[in-house]
Amino acid sequence: MKMNEIVRVCLAGAMLVMLASAGCGLLPDRALSGPADQVVCRGFNAPPRIRYGTYPCDILGTPYLGGDTGSHGYYWPFFEKDGIAYTTRGGHIDIIHLRIAADWTAYLTAKSYKHLMKGDSEFSYKLAVDRSRTYVRISYPAGWASLPEAPRKAIARKMALAMGPYLCFTTVTWHEILTWYGYKCIGLPVEFASAFSWEDSFSNLVGTRVAVRALQDTKHSYNKAVKIAMDEELRVLGIQPARVAREAARSVKGRWYTGDIALFVDMKKRNFDIGLDDGCVTPTLVPSVPDCPACVDAEPISYPVPTLETPAEYGFSISVEIEPHEWEKNKILRIVHEKNRINPEIHFPAIMDHMRRQAMAWYGPEYGPERDQGQHYVYRAK
Repeated sequence: MKMNEIVRVCLAGAMLVMLASAGCGLLPDRALSGPADQVVCRGFNAPPRIRYGTYPCDILGTPYLGGDTGSHGYYWPFFEKDGIAYTTRGGHIDIIHLRIAADWTAYLTAKSYKHLMKGDSEFSYKLAVDRSRTYVRISYPAGWASLPEAPRKAIARKMALAMGPYLCFTTVTWHEILTWYGYKCIGLPVEFASAFSWEDSFSNLVGTRVAVRALQDTKHSYNKAVKIAMDEELRVLGIQPARVAREAARSVKGRWYTGDIALFVDMKKRNFDIGLDDGCVTPTLVPSVPDCPACVDAEPISYPVPTLETPAEYGFSISVEIEPHEWEKNKILRIVHEKNRINPEIHFPAIMDHMRRQAMAWYGPEYGPERDQGQHYVYRAK
């Protein structure tokens, strides 16, 4: 086979893989053609494509980013720039985790709206990388079905914009729990080190905020709206040049983590803060970041986690249960003395406490959380 024929075959194979990973995304998707605010009622043809995060470590292959994050693509990765950024008030941000959370928030917001408008009492979904399935039950206020269409749509939109971020943040947190207890979605022993690594939960939370802002954009398409909202959020957090992100990771090597290759990273510094104590997630800042004057005396910014308060205000009752199907499920179910399902509101506190105690036993009490004056969990280097 001639070289040009080999090249054509390789390109064709790569395109088939891309098309397969995009699923229904290769068909025209109305959600991407109009203003982003219409995504809520139009919905997507398919869930977001699979993305894989990056360690916030100075190891072989870790890409670092500054202010240029490229474009955003719900179905396609073209022109995106992904990797680890560093911000003065949010610490390291995994841009891939941010994008994952943004797209899943948008998808689950639209999915919630559809079921609310249909009056469904239950729906379910799952992440493409996990086997667990999440079940959502909805109890409606009296008179919902007979409410005129216009006010019903307006209320359903408000409900969905609250449910989407909550469901996404709950689900990606469950994914971190699974990987802590040994689940490997790609079959390689590299995921335990990434479970609740110091940037994960805050990056996920930022992604939900980006999505909510994008879904209220009446001028730009969804992908463009996410790009605009993401860049604005990173500016607020104080994004630094790519060299600062690398130096920040390098400065804590040997203390927060060891290793030079993903397969051999030993991650000691974790951030288990998912907002259980005060309703907010506080990011982990790297102390004494080299060559970063803006980082001196910088204080972390705490963001509130999504809640279901809005549905409750309108008389809705929303309950969520996770049914795990991974081999590791019994390790987690035994902690909360359950046989089949996890209720995040009830069971996450016990599970998170179990992981904190394990981490402190394995890596030493100096890697446990401290409380600052605002009673936030803060993870500081010793």
